[in-house]
Amino acid sequence: MCGIVGYIGSEQAAPILLEGLKMLEYRGYDSAGVSVHDGCRLNVIKAKGRLQALSDMIDGGKAVCGACGIGHTRWATHGKPSDENSHPQVSNSGNIAVVHNGIIENYLQLKDFLSSRGVKFHSETDTEVVAQLVDYYYEGDLLKAVHKAIDRIEGSYALGIMAADQPDKIVGVRKDSPLIVACSENGNFLASDVTAVLKHTRDVIYLDDGNYAVLSLKGVEIYDSFLRPIDKKISHVDWDISSAEKGGYEHFMFKEIMEQPEVIRKTIAPRIRNKKIVLDEINLSSDFIKSLSKIYIVACGSSYHVGMVAKYNIEKLTRKPVEVALASEFRYCSPIVDNKTLVVCISQSGTTADTIAALREAKRLGGRVLSIVNVVGSTIAKESDDVIYTWAGPEIAVATTKAYSTQLAVTYLLGIYLADCLGTIDKDEYERFLNEIMTIPDKVESILKGKGHIQYLASLYFNNQDIFFIGRNIDYALSLEGSLKLKEISYIHSEAYAAGELKHGTISLVEDGTLVIAVATYQKLLEKTISNIVEVKARDAQVLSLTTESGKPLVGQVSDNMIVIPDIDELFLPSLAVVPLQLFAYYVALMRGCDIDKPRNLAKSVTVE
Repeated sequence: MCGIVGYIGSEQAAPILLEGLKMLEYRGYDSAGVSVHDGCRLNVIKAKGRLQALSDMIDGGKAVCGACGIGHTRWATHGKPSDENSHPQVSNSGNIAVVHNGIIENYLQLKDFLSSRGVKFHSETDTEVVAQLVDYYYEGDLLKAVHKAIDRIEGSYALGIMAADQPDKIVGVRKDSPLIVACSENGNFLASDVTAVLKHTRDVIYLDDGNYAVLSLKGVEIYDSFLRPIDKKISHVDWDISSAEKGGYEHFMFKEIMEQPEVIRKTIAPRIRNKKIVLDEINLSSDFIKSLSKIYIVACGSSYHVGMVAKYNIEKLTRKPVEVALASEFRYCSPIVDNKTLVVCISQSGTTADTIAALREAKRLGGRVLSIVNVVGSTIAKESDDVIYTWAGPEIAVATTKAYSTQLAVTYLLGIYLADCLGTIDKDEYERFLNEIMTIPDKVESILKGKGHIQYLASLYFNNQDIFFIGRNIDYALSLEGSLKLKEISYIHSEAYAAGELKHGTISLVEDGTLVIAVATYQKLLEKTISNIVEVKARDAQVLSLTTESGKPLVGQVSDNMIVIPDIDELFLPSLAVVPLQLFAYYVALMRGCDIDKPRNLAKSVTVE
């Protein structure tokens, strides 16, 4: 998530904006900027890189005069990190400046509309469209112009907007992205997170979707989506600064688990238009897709587990052979790659050393590389032939949660996209898949609401020293991730096995009291998985099962405890089933007193082989 700060009051704005942005650095960013009104015009200063670079340019804010301004730290989505793509974005006339968190889904259509009317664009961002569109509608009343622009905009946004000829006003509006306003004796604030304002005030107003806020020297006015004035409750924040940076959560990992419905929605929704999957980022021709002889998926860690799920799904959808390879092994195994091979590299950071090496080997051998990454302009993104960004926002906890979930969502879209091109699914299947995939965020939200039950289960099992995960097909792929999450942050010895392999040696490790977590969501193999559960129960194992509403009656008969998720098409089961496994790992680690966000010996981005 990017950071927004706005201020209007009796003090100089620039130092306050820099101070607020500093408090939002934990959210991650790749550039920063401010726009301050000096009484005559808007002064816009922005820079790629760390906030300190911007601060040095303006002498900690002293070099920019004015008591009204907006500031931003940007995490690139549309357009690489650069001075031009940094916020604030300014309209052609120089009259409108905008800072924005979120994604404008229909920015291409709006850009075409404005370009046809002579508007010139200067950045690669979706945000510039907002500045140009507000300017297009501007007739002297900033709030009305913003309101007209919002009527045309689709997507998620938290916006802070200024006009050069209205030096005493900031307009804010939000939809699906947080935005707060706050008042103090020295001025009024707009921010994406309370962290930015806690030095000045702890009384804040949380805007709801569709709310508009107008900040002036007189105070703050709030309006609904029809521009009718409304009263909003003032909330008092009593967190300390470190807690506020986590949005009130105790750990970043838990915060990021809870953010998953939002980021999955942001990953999926913009890429489904008019009942079709639209992947603007890639240029895979129909002829190339039809000529494919093989698909490789290359990744490390949790991204490798995403690849394991994707293998089952993409093979089923496309009837093309898919091989998943650990990036650290790929270039040493003499991979068979040619110009009819698609190599999909998956990496959260885009800087994973092993994956970069594998990518380069694939290209050397003549393969076409498509990367799935979260960081715009990262090495893997730059060196790939095609890129699909996950738009998860920065993930701070070392153990990935929301990045895994958004990578998974991208593989669904890619698999269905390829199958549609190949003609291996019919129209009815295609429509059903799109309808089902759109339900994932809401169903994840429903699972998160039941987190108390998972916390209770963690309290039963957190003292176990050995835990085994079993599953079949996509349930096995999911077991790998569930086991990794647990061992990463709780330091419990944990392993995942294909359930059918128990009798080939692993079952000798199961003894009285051993915890076996049986992932049993895949309906087609449910009876076989139940047989494996009975096998470990016969060795006096404790069984915690994860199943669906449909599987509950049968699985419940052979389990000591159970976690139940909603039904969904089998392709998308991992997106639901991974959430309770993440929560279980989190609560177990919490009860064991572990350093959850920064587990020992691990780094967020692995940049060495």
